[in-house]
Amino acid sequence: MEKNKVEGGRLYLVATPIGNLADVSERAVKVLSEVDFIAAEDTRNSGLFLSRLGIRRPLVSYYEHNKASRGPEIADRLEAGESCALISDAGTPAISDPGEDLVRLCAERGIPVSSIPGACAAITALTLSALPTRRFCFEGFIPVSSKERRARLDAIASEERTQIIYEAPHKLRKTLDDLLSVCGGERRIALCRELTKLNEEALRMTLSEAVEYYKEKEPRGEYVLVLEGAPEGADGAVSQMSIREHLEYYISEGISMKDAIKAVAKERGIPKNEVYAESLKMKSE
Repeated sequence: MEKNKVEGGRLYLVATPIGNLADVSERAVKVLSEVDFIAAEDTRNSGLFLSRLGIRRPLVSYYEHNKASRGPEIADRLEAGESCALISDAGTPAISDPGEDLVRLCAERGIPVSSIPGACAAITALTLSALPTRRFCFEGFIPVSSKERRARLDAIASEERTQIIYEAPHKLRKTLDDLLSVCGGERRIALCRELTKLNEEALRMTLSEAVEYYKEKEPRGEYVLVLEGAPEGADGAVSQMSIREHLEYYISEGISMKDAIKAVAKERGIPKNEVYAESLKMKSE
């Protein structure tokens, strides 16, 4: 039997490099060279990537805004006996990616799926973070809408496992500000960018230091943030509350804002100015 033979009627999830072309695996090249067609997030970027490897296979687009119609089309072709490789712009498909919907569709229709392992920005950043790796969770992109974002941030603040978050450069400062407001300034974070590329960088600091650093430094490149988990065994009530909720609790008890700020800062072990900044947001809303 031929080793790593490409089979008809099967979907292949093929991990592609996240920056360094040399990271593509021999098996990935073989599968991409032999499948009947390739589904790609961006056919222009993927076409360039494939041409560098000397691979010429038919390409179809598959991305967030056409997955509802294109997914069934791909599944129909797989059921007819064709083989397909799914690739994203970079990294492992189906991780914070519409590929998960295609895998689910294939599972529902009994279409076999194989994953060709390779680069993944989340795991690469985690290994560089110098934070605990025994227990971790993947958050992906934090929601943009206020209600969903607040709920997710509150969950992040109380999570004890190391957390992996994706962020775009133009949103980095706001995300760091929001994390600071719910987690406190002493929580450690690693900010990883340009992974596997020439200008790869992994900055390790506290949230307070990160916010100050990016007041002067312009964020560049896609970021993977690796955030330290909440302290194990921390007081349950406090660890479950955001700074705002902590303030609101004391105010509801009839304590003045000034005294509430002092109490929250002391109990959370963070500078008073961080709590004061949150109180100003409360007043402005």
